[in-house]
This record gives sequence, C-alpha cells and structure tokens, in this order.
Amino acid sequence: MAGPTRHNDRMTHFDGLDDLLARDELGTTGWHLIDQRRVDAFADVTGDHQWIHVDPQRAREQGPFGGTIAHGALTLSLCTAFVSEIVQVRNVTHVVNGGFDKVRFRAPVPVGARLRGTARLVAARRMAGGARTTIRITAEIEGGNRPACVAEQILAFYG
Repeated sequence: MAGPTRHNDRMTHFDGLDDLLARDELGTTGWHLIDQRRVDAFADVTGDHQWIHVDPQRAREQGPFGGTIAHGALTLSLCTAFVSEIVQVRNVTHVVNGGFDKVRFRAPVPVGARLRGTARLVAARRMAGGARTTIRITAEIEGGNRPACVAEQILAFYG
C-alpha cells in the first residue's frame, strides 16, 4: 500500500478503506478564518440572531468575550468540513453521515479567529459494502490554549 497522498502537509487521499482503517491519526486541515460575514450568514441560515453572535458593538460593550463569537453549531458544522478536507478515500462511492457523539464546546471562538481541524480514527468496523467509523475531530483555535470543540462523528464509507 502506498499510503495517503499529501497536499500542503495535509493528508487528502487514502488509497482505499484498508488504508484508512489502518491509521489512527488522519491529518490536519489548513486554517479557516471565522469572520463576521460567515457568522452572520450562519445566523441567517439557522435563524439564530442572538446579539452575542451578530451585533459587534453590543457584544464588545456588554458581552463577556469582548466581541462577537461564532455559534457553537457553526463550529460543530465546520467539523464536518474538516473531515471532508482531511479524509478522501479512493474507491469509496459515497459516505453517509450518521451524526455526532460526545460533542463538547471547550472554548468560545471569537470572530476574527482562525480554526483548523485534526482528525483521529477512534473506532471502525467492517460492514457489508464498507465500514462504519467514529472519527474524533478537534477544532483548534490558532494561539488558543483549549480547543473550540471536540466531537466524534459517525461516518459510514461505502465502496
């Protein structure tokens, strides 16, 4: 087996399910900027316009974080994007998201911060036509002491 192909120091392609399932550490994404435009767009999609997320002046003057912060649900949704950026498996026809387990928000994400994700395979079992996996995603804040979010995503790979 040749192993994963690297691009910009990130693992982007695994040679197949056997290659994926033989690993623990799956990789790390690039940095993703969490700007006010992204937070506002997420608020529009979800209907969550709480001022701590969408009103920079009020958040700066009255909020506990000195400015606006990303929604926890936005941070969690980025975990899916992080896995997609890291885990691309050759000869897999589709991936089914089975949800998240053990989601923890460890630190707020201030608007203007950058996040990246690291992925670790914590469980896997073969099933007809593929494999069911549990991947732990850690969303790290650049320069932060604690991760923004740690979650385990259940994914079924078919191929």
